[in-house]
Amino acid sequence: MSDFTSEFWSWYVAGLTVVSILACLILLWVSGTTKVKASADNTTGHVWDGDLQEMNNPLPKWWVYLFIITVLFSLAYGLLYPTFGKYPGLLGWTSGGQHKAEVAKVEKAIAPIYEQFASKTPPQLADDAPAMAIGERLFMNNCAQCHGSDARGAKGFPNLTDRDWLWGGDPDAIKTTITNGRTGVMPPMAAAVGTPDDVRNVAHYVLSLSGSPHDSVRAALGRSKFGACAACHGMDGKGNTAMGAPNLSDNTWLHGWGEEAVVRAVTKGFNNQMPAQAGKLNADQIHVLTAYVWGLSKKPGSAN
Repeated sequence: MSDFTSEFWSWYVAGLTVVSILACLILLWVSGTTKVKASADNTTGHVWDGDLQEMNNPLPKWWVYLFIITVLFSLAYGLLYPTFGKYPGLLGWTSGGQHKAEVAKVEKAIAPIYEQFASKTPPQLADDAPAMAIGERLFMNNCAQCHGSDARGAKGFPNLTDRDWLWGGDPDAIKTTITNGRTGVMPPMAAAVGTPDDVRNVAHYVLSLSGSPHDSVRAALGRSKFGACAACHGMDGKGNTAMGAPNLSDNTWLHGWGEEAVVRAVTKGFNNQMPAQAGKLNADQIHVLTAYVWGLSKKPGSAN
């Protein structure tokens, strides 16, 4: 990659741009000074469609002037804005700077809308219809791509309408999750558990923790091997929200259910990431979004 970030490419782009602009001027000069041998009737001898003849007339002055103005404009633009390689331009304009300015302008415009919600707690906002309408739009624009428009998630993406939380479901935990993002890693544990048969025994023991269909003999054999998993999930398998380790006893399966799914999880592990939203949303927007997400699992009929 260093070959593509060296100073050579900056000079290459700058040189190519300057040469292209100068070539336009040279082309105009050559076309204006080159004399084409014409016949007595001022035609070049080129004929199309039987009787359409090419005349040997000079370029219209308005076209020549417009061409020159275009070239001069390109030079002026290149001096004011970043055009020639790494040259920043006299105005110091950058796309990143313009984006920040536009974001600041929008945030200033919407600040009065969010001021009315700033003093309320997430549980209070969850009962505020206007706040929840805004929270729903924030969710649709920033969260629904992974968690679904109904917030029920999918395989590998948590359901936000139940009461099963990997990192904790209180407002502070949810706000931290939204703000900073989360990275959940389960390393491959097959080597620590033992043989492939031991892995299957552990899988049946994990299934037994939630009362799922399992082989009781294999589950009994896998109980002692579960110690390799207890560091994160606990000896009782109820998980650890400080680490994002799932509760294995509640019959909620983020990455699939059944013997093969558990064996695959133990053998290959997982590496899940929720991106931080702090760079996309300001603190007031995150506050309202937190209330909306918190309220999803508190609605009547939400899964326990």
